[in-house]
Amino acid sequence: MAPMTADRRPLLNRRLAEFGTTIFAEMSALAVRTGAINLGQGFPDTDGPEEVREAAVRALRDGRGNQYPPGPGVPELRQAVAAHQERFYGHLGVTCDPDREVLVTAGATEAIAASLLGLVEPGDEVIALEPYYDSYAASIAMAGGTRVPVTLRPGEDGAYHLDLDELRDAVTDRTRLLLLNSPHNPTGTVLRREELAAIAELCRERDLLAVTDEVYEHLVFDGEHLPLASFPGMRDRTVTISSAGKTFSFTGWKVGWVTGSAELVTAVRSAKQYLTFVSAGPFQYAVAEALALPDAYYTALREDLREKRDLLSQGLAEAGFGVFRPAGTYFVTADIRPLGAESGLDFCLGLPERCGVVAVPTQVFYDHQAAGAPYVRFAFCKRHDVLAEAARRLKGAG
Repeated sequence: MAPMTADRRPLLNRRLAEFGTTIFAEMSALAVRTGAINLGQGFPDTDGPEEVREAAVRALRDGRGNQYPPGPGVPELRQAVAAHQERFYGHLGVTCDPDREVLVTAGATEAIAASLLGLVEPGDEVIALEPYYDSYAASIAMAGGTRVPVTLRPGEDGAYHLDLDELRDAVTDRTRLLLLNSPHNPTGTVLRREELAAIAELCRERDLLAVTDEVYEHLVFDGEHLPLASFPGMRDRTVTISSAGKTFSFTGWKVGWVTGSAELVTAVRSAKQYLTFVSAGPFQYAVAEALALPDAYYTALREDLREKRDLLSQGLAEAGFGVFRPAGTYFVTADIRPLGAESGLDFCLGLPERCGVVAVPTQVFYDHQAAGAPYVRFAFCKRHDVLAEAARRLKGAG
């Protein structure tokens, strides 16, 4: 490659240049370099069910999915997604046609990107709840949209809360859609029924679309998960996203899906086909079988993670952190100010060397970084013994 000169254009699109390498990659590399326990990135340290792994092996051996699968996803998985919605949310009126209203994607991250690329025009405003998963900002930028953050704020009750008045005030004539995540990464907030009802009313009043990231739908410890699409008037204006990675502990398989009205799914597919076209052929068959696992599987998963949440939360509190107990997800947010620290970024960069644990500074998930500066995120989707050792080490974090 020729050397950069003053008159050459930058090699990276200016909209993406501000994002650089993801914080997860940086902190995971730091964990490897220092030999620290990685509680930064949200992936389990044990694999999912053996029977699901065997299903993937069978698909490989039988030659299913080794070549291009159908663009919308293999029929077996699309049918399983539709059956899954009927099983868990049919009582709320949530159903979908597997042939016209389900699209399989390369994980939820691609689903988010394709949804925004397919639904947002340059100049449209997209409201996102901050702190937000980092791909939201990049996807909005790639779509040419304008990001409008609405901040979730910690309360004295040990949880983060949405200010509905602030959300309403953020909507303008240029607002195209709301990008929501519940259960919410990184705060662990699970939006309540009354909050979702108010959001649905706002969407109807202002003719807004909604894209909902519901990948943690089965990881709710307090409260309940209610799809926004189940609220009056929202089915035809909501794109719902989920994936197999978090529910079945196969984050490396990258199998996700989009559901919604045929019109919305067609718009998302129009963008998605130019991203990966298709992916994860054999794994799609395995995930179809995984979605049919009995209720006992989902209950055991939730209870195991509840115990891990409590183990790490207690360890953080004993180490002197302020702890925001999550109602869902893989993550717990901690306040570093009781330890005499102010900058989450500086704290996390020094933590591996100081006590052998990696966390993520949540300020990188904010537009208003000062609001997130004193907070850090820990992932508890690890073995019990790993979490116990991390808690022991963190007692020296101050």
